[in-house]
Amino acid sequence: MTPSPTSAAALDSRGTRRVVIASSIGTVIEWYDFALYEAASALVFGPLFFPEQSAIGGALASFAVFAVAFFVRPIGGMIAAHIGDRIGRKPILIFTVTLMGVATVAVGLLPTYEAIGMWAPILLVLTRMLQGIGAGAEFAGAVTAVAEYAPQNKRAFYTSFAQASVGLAFVLSTGFFAVLAAIPRDALLNGAWRIPFLASVVIFGVAIFIRRRVEETPEFIEAKSEISKPTTEPTKIPLLQAIKGSPRELTVGILCGSGLNVAGYLVNTFSLSYIKTTLEMSATVATLGVVAATGSSIIAVPLFGILADRIGRWPVLLGGAIFTAIYMPFYFMLLDTRQSGIVVAAMVIAYGVGQSAMLGSQSAFLSELFETRYRFTAIAASREINVMVLGGTTPFIATAMVGATNGSPWPVVLFVVASQFLTIVSVLLARRTRRIPGTGPSNLQVRKIESQPLT
Repeated sequence: MTPSPTSAAALDSRGTRRVVIASSIGTVIEWYDFALYEAASALVFGPLFFPEQSAIGGALASFAVFAVAFFVRPIGGMIAAHIGDRIGRKPILIFTVTLMGVATVAVGLLPTYEAIGMWAPILLVLTRMLQGIGAGAEFAGAVTAVAEYAPQNKRAFYTSFAQASVGLAFVLSTGFFAVLAAIPRDALLNGAWRIPFLASVVIFGVAIFIRRRVEETPEFIEAKSEISKPTTEPTKIPLLQAIKGSPRELTVGILCGSGLNVAGYLVNTFSLSYIKTTLEMSATVATLGVVAATGSSIIAVPLFGILADRIGRWPVLLGGAIFTAIYMPFYFMLLDTRQSGIVVAAMVIAYGVGQSAMLGSQSAFLSELFETRYRFTAIAASREINVMVLGGTTPFIATAMVGATNGSPWPVVLFVVASQFLTIVSVLLARRTRRIPGTGPSNLQVRKIESQPLT
C-alpha cells in the first residue's frame, strides 16, 4: 500500500503533536477517574459500602468490586474497537471520555450503605462497570491514534506519552486522597471523599473539547479507501480478521502485558492496603509512596520510549520484566523495614525502573504487531483480556495471599515473578521486525518476518 501525497502531507509535526496532546489529556481524565476508585478502595470504600465486614473483609470486598470493572473492560474494548476499526478512531475517543466522566461523577453522588443499605454496593458495582467499559476502549484507541500519526522512528516515544499520562492520572487522583487522608477520619468518611470524584467534571470537559478538534488518522483514511475498492474484501468483523490473520501476534499481545499489569496494580493499588493494614503504617505514607512512584513514570516512561526507538521495543520490554522479577523480593524486604523514606524509595524504584521500561515500549510493540484494518481491535483484545485476568484481580489475589499467610508477602512475590515470566516468554516468541520502504509513516513500514524467531 503506497501512501498518497495527501496522507503523507498530513503526517506533519503539528498533526502529530495535536493527536498526542489530545490522546494524553483524554488518557489522564480516563485514568484519573479509574484510579480514584483504586485509592478509595484501599482507604474508604470498605467502611462506607461494606461496613459489616472486618477490616480485611472490607478491603477484600472493595477490591472485588474494583475487579468487576476489569471483567467488563474487554466487552467495552471490543465494542468500541469494532466501531473504531469500521468507522474511525475519533468518534470512539470522544465516546470513551464521555462515558467514564459521567460514571465517575455518579460515584461521587452515590449514597452509602448507612443511607440505603444493600443498594449502595449494588449501585457502586453498576457505576464501576460503566467505568470499566470506558477504560476498556480508551487506552487502545489513544495508542492506535498516536501510532498511526507518529513516524516509525519516533513511535515508541510518542506512544509512551499515553502511558506516562496514566502515571499523571495516578498522581492527581492518589495525591488528592493523600491530602484527604491528612484530614480527620470522620470528615473524610462523612463526605470529603466525594470531592475528587466530583472535581473530575472539570478535566472531563477539557478532554472533550480537545478531542473534538482531532482529525481522523491518515493511516485509517488510507486503509478505508483501500477497503472500499471492489477488489478488496471489507473488514466486517475486525476481531475475526485479527484471529485469522495474526493468531500468533494476538497471543503474544495478550501475554506480553502480564508482568506489567500485575506489578503495576501491585504497587499502585495493593501496596496502599498492605502498607496501611498489614504494616500498620500511616495512610499518608502509603498514598505519598504511590504519588512518588507513579510520578516518576511521567519522566521515566518517555525516556524508555526514546530508548525503545533507538535499540528496539523488545529489548526494553524484556529488560523491564527481568528487572521486576529480580527486584520484587527486595521490594517487600524494603517495605517491611517500616521506614517511611525507604518504603517510598522502594515504590519509586519498582515503578520508575521496571514498570516504566515496560510502559515505555509496550504501546509501540503492540501497534507494530497488527495491520491497520484491525489494529484497534487487536490492541484492545491484547490489553483488556490480560487486564481482566491478571490486572484487576491482582489486589484481591495479593490481599487474600497475605491474609492466608498471616502477613507474609512471599506468596505475592512468587505471583509477581510468575507474571514477569509470562511477559518474558511472550517477547521471546515474538517475531523479529524490520523496516521496509514504501508504506506507513516516514515511508517506512514494519513487516513481520514469518520464519525467524526473536533473538
